[in-house]
This record gives sequence, C-alpha cells and structure tokens, in this order.
Amino acid sequence: MGWNTLDDMDLSGKRVLVRVDINVPIVDGVVTDSTRIRRIAPTVRDILAAGGKPILLAHFGRPGGERRENLSLNQLIPTLERAFETKVLFAADCVGPGAEAAAAALQPGEVLLLENTRFHAEETKNDPELAAGMARLGDVYCNDAFSAAHRAHSSTEGIARLLPACAGRLMQAELSALESALGAPKRPVTAVVGGAKVSTKLELLGNLIKKVDYLIIGGGMANTFLVAKGIDVGKSLAERIMKDTAAEILAEAESAGCKIILPSDVVVAEAFSSHAPHQVLPADQCPAEGMILDAGPDSIATINEIFEQSQTLIWNGPLGAFELEPFDAATNAAALKAAALTRAGKLISVAGGGDTVAALNASGAARDFTYISTAGGAFLEWMEGKTLPGVAALDQD
Repeated sequence: MGWNTLDDMDLSGKRVLVRVDINVPIVDGVVTDSTRIRRIAPTVRDILAAGGKPILLAHFGRPGGERRENLSLNQLIPTLERAFETKVLFAADCVGPGAEAAAAALQPGEVLLLENTRFHAEETKNDPELAAGMARLGDVYCNDAFSAAHRAHSSTEGIARLLPACAGRLMQAELSALESALGAPKRPVTAVVGGAKVSTKLELLGNLIKKVDYLIIGGGMANTFLVAKGIDVGKSLAERIMKDTAAEILAEAESAGCKIILPSDVVVAEAFSSHAPHQVLPADQCPAEGMILDAGPDSIATINEIFEQSQTLIWNGPLGAFELEPFDAATNAAALKAAALTRAGKLISVAGGGDTVAALNASGAARDFTYISTAGGAFLEWMEGKTLPGVAALDQD
C-alpha cells in the first residue's frame, strides 16, 4: 500500500484537517446511533496525543449546496465531546475568514468542528478553489472517511493533493482489511453475495469470479441464477430478464475456475410475511404459487463445509429474507459458522453493506468477524475492483 498513516506524520503543533464521516441519524435533535462517531474517536485521540490539533471536515445529509439549519453539524457537538472526552469548538463555515480565525486560535487539547461541507455546492464538484480554501486551515490532511472515499469531492480528493496526506485509523483499518480479503488473500477465498437483484451487482460478480475460489449466491439473486439454469421458481423474486446475463456469469466463472454455489434446497412459502406456513423442498421443485424465501438445511450444510475449507471470506448481502422469521435461518446459521471459525483463528472474515451489517448484528455474529465495514457504496466499489478517488489521492508512490 502506498499511503501514509498517522504514524508516518509529524503532528506536533500541527493543525490536522481530518475528513470524517459523522453522517449519523438524528431524531428530534438527538443522535440515535453514534457508531460512526465512536469509530473516528481513535484517530482524534491519537492526533491529540501526538500534539496535533484536529480540525474536522464532514458532510451531513444532502443540503444541495444550501445552508439548512436542520443539517448543521453543530447539533453533533455534545455527542462528539462525549466520544472524544475533550472540548469541541465550532466554526460556522468550512472555509473563509471565520474558519481561518477559528483554526488559528485552536489550542492544544481542543478539537474544531467545521460546518457541513455540502453547504457549498462546489464541494461535490471537487472545486479546486474550495479545496484550496479548506487547505489554508491546516498543515496536514488526514482522511478517515473511507465511506466517502468513492466520491471525488473537494474535501476527499481535492484537498489531499494540496497538503501532506495520510489515512486515519478507521481508513487504515478498512484498507488493511480489504487488502487482506481481496488484494493478497490467504486461499481458498470464498465470497457470499446475496440481496435482491443481480442487475445491481453485475460488476461485483464480474470482479469476484476472477478473484475467489467459491462464490456463494443467495437471496433473490440466487433465484435469477436458478431461472438461468432452467429451473421454475414459481412466484419467487427473480429478475427473469437477466437470465441470459446470469448464464454468462456461470460460464465465465467455470472458465475462471471459480465454483458458484446455488441453493440445493429451499424454504418455500405462499406469503411474504413472518412465520408464514412454509416447507423445505429441493430447489427445482418450487410450486407455481410458491415463493423461495430462504436457503434450506442442505444448502446451509454445504455453505458451512465450504467455510471450513476456506481461509478468507468476503460477505455482502443476506442469503434469504432475513428480516422475516424464520426466513433468517440460513443467513444466521452461516454467519454464526463464519464467526466461530474466525474466533478459532481459522478464517479471515470481512463483511460490508447495510443489509449485511444488519443481518450479522441480528445473528450476534458481527462481534467475531475480522472486520465489518460500515462504508456501503465505497465497500461495494472496492469489491468491484474500482479505484476510489479518496484513496488514490493518498497514494505516495
């Protein structure tokens, strides 16, 4: 990896502009989930410990380039102060004389929060003047927002070209985890890809079949692949229009030496609802009125066997309708198996994506995975093999 970390930078007495993702949910002015704030705390604390002065750059919501008080970052200050255990000051803009005065007056041990970068329409256009205005506030740039690294914005890409730049602790952990999973993984490598639609994950599947040994496909996506194999899936969620594309992926995987695993047995119901009457059937015997809502016990046994043979696992998407009991059984069972193997030191497990994180948390498996990415779009684009502008800008080569 050609990027610097905080350990490579001289931070003593320096103003460190830190791009963070604190785009947290708020209800009636109260932060309802502070996970993202807690995850940047190590970076802020390490900068303070090294004698640096952290100045936080962040977006919040989608103000569309307009100043909107309900999207002001100042409402996050109490939560930030609790996470950092220090005083957080606020500047009412992220550039300009007021921000420059606040940055110049910052004292050791204090943190400065700049106002929402997206109050400026130029931010999302990666405007060089806005980036230069931000750069004037600091001596060093630290990107700790992997979740925003797939966007070439002034605060993620433009500014990194103007100051000595490094990755923060969260960014460092994310990049290291992904490198160990896809860059130079221990083999065999298995990927689990689930979710509703093949069409949204074509690039992902195309990249993975060239890099992994086993590709386990679940959820509605698996139904589309069953259709491609000439199997009737009744009223199941499936993109029948994508069956030729699915067939091409199956053929390409075979050529690449990647074994695609589809459900051999399925859990079928006639209603998409919790505890709907259901039965386990072979995957090719779904009734005309039936819907496949989960993978069956034989499929779970196969998945667990593959996990036992694997050294690296990448997971994106559930194996069934995990939000409805008991159609969360396959996802939960596979997640707990991966967690147990990871806990025993036999598997490196990396997972990401909104539904994936929710499913792994629900099963209780998340705490034992090697790494859980909360980055969403950036995680997916990395898995698709794309260059992320915010990461590329940190490259020192």
